[in-house]
Amino acid sequence: MPIHDWSHVEHGVFHDFHQAWTIEIRNALNGGGLPPEFFAMAEQVLGGPIPDVVTLKRVPLPANSPQAGGGVAVTEAPPRARFVTSAEVDPYATKANRLVIKHRLGEVVAVIEIVSPGNKSGVHALRSFVLKAAELLRSGVNLLIVDLFPPSLRDPQGIHKAIWDEVCDEPFELPVDKPLTVAAYNSAGVPQTAYVEPVAVGDPLPSLPIFLTPEIYVPAPLEATYEATWTRCPEVLKDEVLNAGSERD
Repeated sequence: MPIHDWSHVEHGVFHDFHQAWTIEIRNALNGGGLPPEFFAMAEQVLGGPIPDVVTLKRVPLPANSPQAGGGVAVTEAPPRARFVTSAEVDPYATKANRLVIKHRLGEVVAVIEIVSPGNKSGVHALRSFVLKAAELLRSGVNLLIVDLFPPSLRDPQGIHKAIWDEVCDEPFELPVDKPLTVAAYNSAGVPQTAYVEPVAVGDPLPSLPIFLTPEIYVPAPLEATYEATWTRCPEVLKDEVLNAGSERD
């Protein structure tokens, strides 16, 4: 399903879709998208902004659980993206900063964030989002960021550039015809690696990786869950999204 233009829609309309999409992603991951020793939860408090979906590894694994294993090995099927970039992290800085982020039900291994208009509403809001993402990367938590809003004056090259600038200083420019961003980060590996797929309104969503370990990932079920969420939207909200852009033209 093509990505819709959310940039002209009232924030509350996207918020409704955002909430429903989050639950669809959670359900897809728990319904077979994750190996048996992992599970996903929505909107868990980890300190700072609340992530949309958190993937946890059960510690310890229950005795009656299926045999551990699953996922896709990086060596067998390397993830694909238009831009792949790596950053060597100072090992002493890594040792100093990397903490095991725990939830009472397990160890946090990945976080999925769907950027909302509020995350870009001001300098402080964007900075808070970026610093939290960088903190998770430094702690070895893998990230998947979905930004369906065009760059603002505060992130002129998109959300990935704003986040990656906290990791290393390297040039990056979004293609003019692909101003939206989906980015996956393997933060537990050495070097840390970012997989960035610029997209545009009308494109399908890419299945970038959700890394569970440095060597294992699962494809993010973004396209199927987006379509399922859209299908269940009330017609009045669909009309609002489909007509918002034309009304401003």
